[in-house]
Amino acid sequence: MNLYPIRAIYMAEMARIRRTLLQSIVSPVISTSLYFVVFGAAIGSRITEIEGVSYGAFIVPGLIMLMLLTQSVSNASFGIFFPKFSGSIYELLSAPISYLEIVIGYVGAAASKSILLGLIILGTASLFVPLHIEHPLWMLVFLVLTAITFSLLGFIIGIWADGFDKLQLVPLLVITPLTFLGGSFYSIEMLPPFWQGVTLFNPVVYLVSGFRWSFYGISDVSVVASVAMILVFLSLCLAAVAWIFRTGYRLKP
Repeated sequence: MNLYPIRAIYMAEMARIRRTLLQSIVSPVISTSLYFVVFGAAIGSRITEIEGVSYGAFIVPGLIMLMLLTQSVSNASFGIFFPKFSGSIYELLSAPISYLEIVIGYVGAAASKSILLGLIILGTASLFVPLHIEHPLWMLVFLVLTAITFSLLGFIIGIWADGFDKLQLVPLLVITPLTFLGGSFYSIEMLPPFWQGVTLFNPVVYLVSGFRWSFYGISDVSVVASVAMILVFLSLCLAAVAWIFRTGYRLKP
């Protein structure tokens, strides 16, 4: 494996965060702060503790996961779509670079941006509510695995999309609704039994639940199931990326 092209792609993508600082970092942090004002202060003051955790602190893992999923997909999809749009993707494909090195460069940069943003939001949340991370190592494991997995998904979307409008189609119509309905702002145990069963078909439930367990030691589903869900989704994304490069799907004219 040649590290030079990986480093070149990675540094080029990371340089974009400086050029779009307002959109990449400031905007998500402001949005998260507004969530805390609305949900943590206005609504949270009317809700009792959930499983011994104050409501303001309870929603922190869900908010971080919401931003992590959407930003991972957006960063990776735009990162690979722009070379397609400008035509420079053909120069990249004809260069002496393996497909694995291309994926590592783009996905690694997108995941790094999302992890950085997640840590910044975690620091922002500590200004609003007292936080205690019971399993910090597992918190980092969930953070990194989720960022890599959804960056791979964003990479796939960026290759699939043939216009800027489609880049936002999946994050807005699929990822965000699944996250809101995946227990980000409530425990699924608060739902009627029927809807609890329906919610278990939402894969984001397992991500949010496992991430919340790393903070407070409480979860709606088994932690083993949460880890297994992430690994299964990661495997599916890797298989899809391998198929794309093997067949040249929307990469070759």
